[in-house]
Amino acid sequence: MICFSDIKKRIIEQARSLDKGIMYAAFVLLFCGVFLTLAASPAVAARNHLNWLHFIIKHMFFVPIAVGTLMGVALLPLKWVRRVAFIILIGALIGMILVLLGPEIKGAKRWIRILGIGIQPSEFVKPAFAVVCGWLLARGRLIKHCWDGWIAWGICAVVVFLLLAQPDVGMTLTILSIFAVELFLSGISIWLVVFLVLGGVGFAGMAFLSFEHVRNRVLRFLNPEDGTSYQVEKSMETLKNAGWFGKGPGEGMVKYELPDAHTDFIMAVSAEEFGFIITAVIVLTFAFIMLRSCFLIRRENNFFVQVAVGGLMTQITFQSLVNILSTLNLIPTKGMTLPFISYGGSSLVSVAIAFGFILALTHGHTFSRGLE
Repeated sequence: MICFSDIKKRIIEQARSLDKGIMYAAFVLLFCGVFLTLAASPAVAARNHLNWLHFIIKHMFFVPIAVGTLMGVALLPLKWVRRVAFIILIGALIGMILVLLGPEIKGAKRWIRILGIGIQPSEFVKPAFAVVCGWLLARGRLIKHCWDGWIAWGICAVVVFLLLAQPDVGMTLTILSIFAVELFLSGISIWLVVFLVLGGVGFAGMAFLSFEHVRNRVLRFLNPEDGTSYQVEKSMETLKNAGWFGKGPGEGMVKYELPDAHTDFIMAVSAEEFGFIITAVIVLTFAFIMLRSCFLIRRENNFFVQVAVGGLMTQITFQSLVNILSTLNLIPTKGMTLPFISYGGSSLVSVAIAFGFILALTHGHTFSRGLE
């Protein structure tokens, strides 16, 4: 017979053991994302002839879902983290296959509609891929004559193939970055490191030659004087004139001029309306998450936890770096959301799953170096 008082007690104990630093940082980002969506999205909605509340309502619909997902995943036992990740990965892969059968939107096939809601399956691949491949690579390292490490390589190949078929080069780079970090953490030879570096260079060259939109973005970055980098130029101008405290909520103008003010260039809106200090808080929060995750990895004795958390940390850090560096014109622009800050329901829930996995994997218990 189920004793609900015991279950409640166990949940409370596990909730208390969650890493408060990561959890509070996640909610700070989520809170900032709500405010910046309120600031940036009405102008974008008006430009697209939509109700000024259109993006706000959709974002606020997904916020409680993200919070519930984060806390629900965070309270999972270690064994269930792996099982849930497998389920999410399989579902996301099926979704990515169905996407290829659907219509093309803006030159790519990335979305499917379920119950009237647009979903991007590739967003959910990232956290599930990090956990599943972390598990497989850890087993492949610790268990002799085990094929799990090669299975991880196979999963990576399948995911990359489906992403390039969409095509989504940015998401592909995220997956490859996660896998590369997990390979490093699982222990690889120097020759494999050389192979991965050469493979990365080869992939970059292939993407430049094969995908016109990638080539155009790189050329615009290398030749800014041709006048085609309008969004980047406006973003840089806004950042230069932001000041310490900005113009104040709702007083900014760049959101009326940037088509992607609520997604790719939301940091420009943050700088203009809230100034350098608030924008720096957001950047430092991401830095804290990365450093805190590194600390948790070093503290852990469970090999699977070390590798998986490293992959999840890479997902969040890589996305934030690409978004911020694109805004600063330090790398070619790439349509990648800023985790928990940019508008986007699939991205919001996906990042919530990633944070939930990190909290569930590092919830304060001491594990052996085994695989649980």
